[in-house]
Amino acid sequence: MTVLELRIPPPIAALLIGAAMWFAAPLGPSLALPLALRIATFVAIALAGGAIALAGDLEFKRAGTTINPLRPQNATALVTSGVYRFTRNPMYVGLTLVVLGWATFLCSALALAGPVAFVLYIGRFQIAPEERVLSEKFGASYAEYSSQVRRWL
Repeated sequence: MTVLELRIPPPIAALLIGAAMWFAAPLGPSLALPLALRIATFVAIALAGGAIALAGDLEFKRAGTTINPLRPQNATALVTSGVYRFTRNPMYVGLTLVVLGWATFLCSALALAGPVAFVLYIGRFQIAPEERVLSEKFGASYAEYSSQVRRWL
């Protein structure tokens, strides 16, 4: 099913999954937590995710390479500094945390499927094709980097 590879921008995928979570949440069991606690938890997790994603974005800008996830072939540098020393995909880690935060806000068992769906989708249709391109483009340097730094965390 390569037709979905590198087709949907990851933030759009996160929004679509977030919308599905919203509609699915009332259909399953949920926790009755105070709204203030749900909001605070969502904001804290989403801010952490945003900070991680922003750190990744800034490293790409420092390196002068593209951040367009639909065109990994336009990469001009292999970025291994900053947050990329800890994860090969900080922007996707950040989006995953935002989706996880949304799930905590919704307080629904069904909503917890959202972050899992996002990780599976991004892993298959975004990260795997990106890694193929980076491997072709940067060869041994990328192989060494990917052997030392985890895909997620």
